[in-house]
Amino acid sequence: MSDKLKVAIIGPGNIGTDLMMKVMQNAQHLEMGAMAGVDPRSEGLARAAKAGVAITAEGIDGLVALPVFKDIDIVFDATSANAHPHHNAVLQQYGIQVIDLTPAAIGPYVVPAINLDEVEASNINMVTCGGQATIPIVAAVAQVTPVYYAEIVASIASLSAGPGTRANIDEFTETTRNALEKVGGAKQAKAIIILNPAEPPIMMRDTVYLLTAETDRQTITDSIAKMVAKVQQYVPGYRLKQQVQFDEMDAEQLALTPAAQLQKGLRVTVLIEVEGAAHFLPSWAGNLDIMTSAALACADHLADRRLKAGTARRFEGTPS
Repeated sequence: MSDKLKVAIIGPGNIGTDLMMKVMQNAQHLEMGAMAGVDPRSEGLARAAKAGVAITAEGIDGLVALPVFKDIDIVFDATSANAHPHHNAVLQQYGIQVIDLTPAAIGPYVVPAINLDEVEASNINMVTCGGQATIPIVAAVAQVTPVYYAEIVASIASLSAGPGTRANIDEFTETTRNALEKVGGAKQAKAIIILNPAEPPIMMRDTVYLLTAETDRQTITDSIAKMVAKVQQYVPGYRLKQQVQFDEMDAEQLALTPAAQLQKGLRVTVLIEVEGAAHFLPSWAGNLDIMTSAALACADHLADRRLKAGTARRFEGTPS
């Protein structure tokens, strides 16, 4: 049996192309099988073909029709929240493991540093760039004290937000909010994204505001530091921009917040910067890099698990 599983990518845009390069350069248990798009003039498809990857400009139907499809175990969807449900429905008929990089959120949310080992599903969702960057911080604090409220502000370079990102803004805020609660552990949450038009483009910056009960500050700081180190294992450019900040909150200040039941609490502020690895995208596009890095970490882990268990897909020629 091969020690690698073949993968396909739907969506040959910036995210799909960067992900392809990560698979070819960094994956331990994966190899590229195919790239699918809908535009014959796509530069991403041209790059894939030049790299020896099978391509199709006929979308999901073209992918299924490719001879290599019988060998595909995992498919990444890097298209849009609107397109993903149809893609998933087709791929599930063939027993394909789907990794969703759109905010469609059909499957469970996965953040590699938090819950990768806990999830067993044929479709997993990578939340959003803001979610991948900030949920680990919320979870780190929630591990040591209840988080009554989490608010995140993701600021990204406008040039790094392509048509897909812009079309999914509403889904971004809703999906990120949900995942901050379900995976991060916040009792209530809010997500905001800012497209910054500054020139030269800025690196991805994320601000996390948390309301907690009065808790030992060093305990919170240490938990955050451990979580940052875990994320850095698959996103080396992920880092705290400055030391964690704490502000005391009294009952009057907390009265109109989700932590109103507290007599005393803390506002915790965490500032994050994400520098991309520049496999294809520029280093300032950390918002895209953290998505492709997280998706690769998930796929590599799932492939390793399947190879060890001997459960790689077996193609039967027709949908199951």
